[in-house]
Amino acid sequence: MSVNPSTPHIRPPAVADMFYPGSAPVLARDLRRMLAEIPPVSGTRAKAIIAPHAGYIYSGPIAASVYSPLAASYGSIRRVVLLGPTHRVAVNGLALPAASAFATPLGVVPIDRQAVAAIEPLPQVVVSDAAHAHEHSLEVQLPFLQTVLGEFALLPLAVGRASATQVAEVLECLWGGDETLIVISSDLSHYLPYAAARQTDSNTARHILALDAHIDHQQACGATPVNGLLLAARQHDLEAQLIDLRNSGDTAGDRSRVVGYGAFAFNEKPCHVH
Repeated sequence: MSVNPSTPHIRPPAVADMFYPGSAPVLARDLRRMLAEIPPVSGTRAKAIIAPHAGYIYSGPIAASVYSPLAASYGSIRRVVLLGPTHRVAVNGLALPAASAFATPLGVVPIDRQAVAAIEPLPQVVVSDAAHAHEHSLEVQLPFLQTVLGEFALLPLAVGRASATQVAEVLECLWGGDETLIVISSDLSHYLPYAAARQTDSNTARHILALDAHIDHQQACGATPVNGLLLAARQHDLEAQLIDLRNSGDTAGDRSRVVGYGAFAFNEKPCHVH
């Protein structure tokens, strides 16, 4: 099924007032506050990031740690390729929306039609509005992106049953240059006691830093897109950097059953002149 651009429609926010504030002024204030708490860093801009996708009260500060440095690229990143797991609707492959734009309380983000056209012929790419309609894993990243990048076009993919190789093939088609940022939305372990979660998540982080594309769904709910990025990062000789690793017991939850959150950046290796 192909996307018909002659019947545009906008996907409205599905989890505003649940995962993050539905009021634009309150949302903007909360984002500014979280981003301002991150110390400034110098260095190369990330080509790709992994960010968590829980409610902002739980994972917002961890997401802010990897989004804050991108503010230095305000206006220069013009396309965001955003992949996250499906939580509500099962789908085979990687699902594009039929929508022409996604809305949040902060405004409307257009879908990148050229990017859609580039990957639509791939057999693992499908179109499913149902997969996107109530999915939070992609939506919660958008207000951060709108805040740190300004205007950009979006290529959102809800990742269902697919292989890491199929994900990497899609990323390869969309890789682009400095104008393109890749964002993978994933939380880490789910509902372990605090100490066990810390141990599990630090082990997962070691695998991610080694670009070891064998993360399973107990380690990360977005394991499939994460593994696809790790394959692509290895292909492009990127290095992974751990920015933050915490869990809901560190932010806003009790410690008997926690969800793990990691923030990772993937950069080109610095050139060493001999």
